[in-house]
Amino acid sequence: MDNLKKLGLSALAGSLVAFSANAGELSVSGGAKISYTGAQGNEDNSDTGNNFGMQRLVTMSGSGELDNGMSVSLTHTFATSAGDGSTSVITLDMGSMGTLGYGQDSYQVGMSQIDDIVPTAEEEVSNGLSLNSTESATGAVNGNTYEVDLGGNGFNYTLPAGDMATVVVGWAPRGVDNLNDDGGTGGTDGDGSDSSVHVVLTPMDGLKIVAGTGERVNGNEMDDMETFGATYTYGPVSAGIQVSEIDYEAANSGTARDADTTIMGIAFNVNESLSISYGEQETDLAGVSVDQELEGMSIAYSMGGISLKAHNNEGKGMGGVANNASEHTEISVSFAF
Repeated sequence: MDNLKKLGLSALAGSLVAFSANAGELSVSGGAKISYTGAQGNEDNSDTGNNFGMQRLVTMSGSGELDNGMSVSLTHTFATSAGDGSTSVITLDMGSMGTLGYGQDSYQVGMSQIDDIVPTAEEEVSNGLSLNSTESATGAVNGNTYEVDLGGNGFNYTLPAGDMATVVVGWAPRGVDNLNDDGGTGGTDGDGSDSSVHVVLTPMDGLKIVAGTGERVNGNEMDDMETFGATYTYGPVSAGIQVSEIDYEAANSGTARDADTTIMGIAFNVNESLSISYGEQETDLAGVSVDQELEGMSIAYSMGGISLKAHNNEGKGMGGVANNASEHTEISVSFAF
């Protein structure tokens, strides 16, 4: 989004005093977005209350150069009035030695950066698909349950490996998503922490390949995760496929089953303003005969600073239960300033 206002704040220099005597600049950006959500959750659920929503998104960012030539940048994004989904990130850029970042809440730690790379005009096919405990015999089920991810609080170390590769190491202490103030603690003190390593390759124009492996906390055990995917863009067409595997520890059996997930999708830029996409996601769950199957379509149209977007996602066999179905439809208009 374009900056709403530039603010030169000497206070930022104080926040970076441990690193540099140079003053920094803090910029504020934001936008306006209003949405209408139709089908939500269980496909038979018509009691959705007020269907209109508004995004509360403001981003504040700044940077400063250190005495040794390195630089520090910070970003605070406020997504909701209650603070849920907000993200704070501090990044140290060490040049050829890579970058080290720490973020909280919705920070994309490690493999979370590549949980679904399949191209789409707007949203992933899992977006908005969910069943709560009263709708599902297996408890709460979300569309992205079987995608690889780590906790939202943690560190990323990113190292360029030549012109065509980037390696990312992620670590989320205790695998938590809490917003911890300085001097504070939060989350469950489990028997481990989330960690992963993944690589992003760009061997030729238009082609991107990702591969990663990691583990995440699940109670007192650790779940193993692997993923591999590729996207290719040729002219106005982009296509992608991704395969992920999650192996749950035996101690966490029950509704948690080993899962093999395949995501496929294609996006088409009709012109400079209009794009459309279609995608599917199928998850094979160990020990059950029903696969979780998701599909969705997205469309996006931009005209200057105005964007109109819509998507419809449907899911069946949610959580491996035949009669668990979910649908999500959303239409939005946003304005960038």
